[in-house]
Amino acid sequence: MTRIFLASVVLATSACSRPSSTSPEPVPAAPPVAIASATPGSSIAQAAVGSPAPDFTLSDLDGHAVTLSGLRGKTVVLEWFNPGCPFVRKAHTVGSLKDAPARALSEGVVWLAVNSAAAGHQGNGADTNRKAAAEYAMSYPILLDETGRVGHAYGATNTPNMYVVDAHGTLVYRGAIDNSRDPDRVTQRPLRDALDAALAGRPVAVAEAKAFGCSIKRTQ
Repeated sequence: MTRIFLASVVLATSACSRPSSTSPEPVPAAPPVAIASATPGSSIAQAAVGSPAPDFTLSDLDGHAVTLSGLRGKTVVLEWFNPGCPFVRKAHTVGSLKDAPARALSEGVVWLAVNSAAAGHQGNGADTNRKAAAEYAMSYPILLDETGRVGHAYGATNTPNMYVVDAHGTLVYRGAIDNSRDPDRVTQRPLRDALDAALAGRPVAVAEAKAFGCSIKRTQ
């Protein structure tokens, strides 16, 4: 009887000392963080006033990449632009865009034009935009968004269509530069008011104003 008991103890001890044949279940990896981008094949967040402005990277007319998030700490104006649009021409020659960019740049604002015209449409092409930049004395970059992904993300519908991003990267204004198609009848300048507020760290009183101008000729 003693021998049987000892044999049972030995077998039980041997079984407990063997490694388990069942491996622990692996812990699922955390999902990757989505980063808004305008690079091909990736997604980009949708713009909303009061929320972080969708990040993007676009090239200027000389092929230099400009990334919005790299300008954090600066107030940024985005101007949707089409050199073939008569509203853009009027704004840059006799209207509010004739002087507004120079004033803003002198105050430390970063001003960027964005052209979302698709290939084969009015206003598309680096050479066309270079000629317009010279004609309108534009001393700031024109970024090319031929896929229309950035324009779509920002909900840009017209040229010109204006956006203000504050120093914290928050979209604080979108819409028209002023309130009249006739430069002689302008009585309100919501873009200028938004810039003044953003630079002073104040809330923007009128954060949206319906843009008017030419429709954007984009693929999306």
